[in-house]
Order: sequence, then structure tokens, then C-alpha cells
Amino acid sequence: MSIPVTGDYAASKIQQNIPNSVVSSDDTNVWIKAENLVDVFSYLKDDAELDMQFLNSISAVDYIEYFELVYHLRSLRNNTTLIIKTKCFGREEITVPSITSVWRGAELQEREIWDLMGINFSDHPNMKRILLWEGFPGHPLRKDFIR
Repeated sequence: MSIPVTGDYAASKIQQNIPNSVVSSDDTNVWIKAENLVDVFSYLKDDAELDMQFLNSISAVDYIEYFELVYHLRSLRNNTTLIIKTKCFGREEITVPSITSVWRGAELQEREIWDLMGINFSDHPNMKRILLWEGFPGHPLRKDFIR
């Protein structure tokens, strides 16, 4: 079983290296500003102590008032995990930076989130639908989706 890195500890390390990027933290999570995703994840991957070399998953949650992206990271060397979250406000034209430059494995996961939730990832190498056909009207996992 992996050992979770506390959100407060990770937030302090991130804040030291990328000032003004952390919004808040608690025992299990760190919330960062969406515009700092690439810088924060590059730091977490390259930092010798944290060594978050592996992206387990990316998921999105629709809270009506905002969307939340949840990133599950893992250090295989340290047997540790870390959860990073970011909030995306609005319902139309939501765009956050793609992290495919940090982890190539993010490509399909970001496409799935675009397809089902409608969150666009800027600088993604191939942002198109992955489960539904091109021209499908809407994003079916949104709480306001009506079909």
C-alpha cells in the first residue's frame, strides 16, 4: 500500500519553489491555480525528494458552480501518492493547460475529460473526441446535460 504525502507538506514545498501557485491545502489534497499546472507538475516530477514520476489518473467533477480537476500522482521509488486539484469556474469555454508535456500518458485522459465534461486543454497535441462521435451535441457527464 502506498503512503500518502500530506497535502500541507506538498503545498509548502510547491509554494517555496513556485510562489503564489497554491490556493489551499489540507491533510490529503493541494489545490493549485490552473494557470500553474505545468510548472507545478514539472516541479513535482523533477524534485528528487517527491519524485512524482507517474500520473495515475486525471478525473473531473461537476459541482455546478465550478468544475474540479483531480490529478492522482505516484512515486514508485518512494511508494508515495499525492492528490493535486484545481478548480475551473464557468460553464462555457473552460480551458486549462494540458500537462502532456510533463506526462505523455495524460493525452488520452485529457481527451476523455474534453469529450465527456467539455473542459478544453490548451496546447494538447490532439484535442478531439475519444468516446463520442465528432458533432455530438454537448458533453454527457455534465450535470446540466439534457438529451
